[in-house]
Amino acid sequence: PRVQGSGRGRWFAGGGATGRAATTMGQCLELSAAVCRIGVYSCFRTLCCKGPPSPRTEYDVVCVGLTGSGKSSLLTQLCSESTDSIIPTTGFRIKAVPFQNAILNVKELGGADNIRKYWSRYYQGSQGVAFVLDSASSEDDLEMARNELHSALQHPQLCTLPFLILANHQDKPAARSLQEIKKYFELEPLARGHRWILQPCSVENMDAVKEGFNQFINLLEEIDHENTPGRL
Repeated sequence: PRVQGSGRGRWFAGGGATGRAATTMGQCLELSAAVCRIGVYSCFRTLCCKGPPSPRTEYDVVCVGLTGSGKSSLLTQLCSESTDSIIPTTGFRIKAVPFQNAILNVKELGGADNIRKYWSRYYQGSQGVAFVLDSASSEDDLEMARNELHSALQHPQLCTLPFLILANHQDKPAARSLQEIKKYFELEPLARGHRWILQPCSVENMDAVKEGFNQFINLLEEIDHENTPGRL
């Protein structure tokens, strides 16, 4: 007989080799048939059955507000990250904030005096605006926040986008009510024709923050459906 291979893997040809070859051939045919059945079933499921859930839609959002309004703290909490080492944003930072039905790629812009004049350079490509204000701030800061919100609402790159206005620090004694903020910021006449949400919140009540963002996502989805051809 002739020996092929070496070590444990060697086998002998001759004698009963024909019978063993036939057995191996049969096993190969059975395996091939099983693979074919799996392939046909997979094709059937793909074509006729519900497949895996589609990935969550992503939206690009710009987040603005004065320094101290709480933008970084709110976004960090939404991402379930530690807030121990938060410092004011000096330029901009981007966070992917996950929600059940969507992911918001939030571009947070610093709110210092020397940064705000450059905000408009980062507006391009945004699909929505999150404006955070300190509802317990001084009269001067509140006036400044109002001017910045008015400027954003009227900016050519933002004026057609949905706005989420977060009245933050509602847990502080000096916090203005929603009605006071709506009147002071002149939201009813100024934002007429816009899609906007005014949501009271604080880092101590993240459920309210999430509620505001979920309503905001609903607005983004509505606009997305309206702008997508063929959708009803």
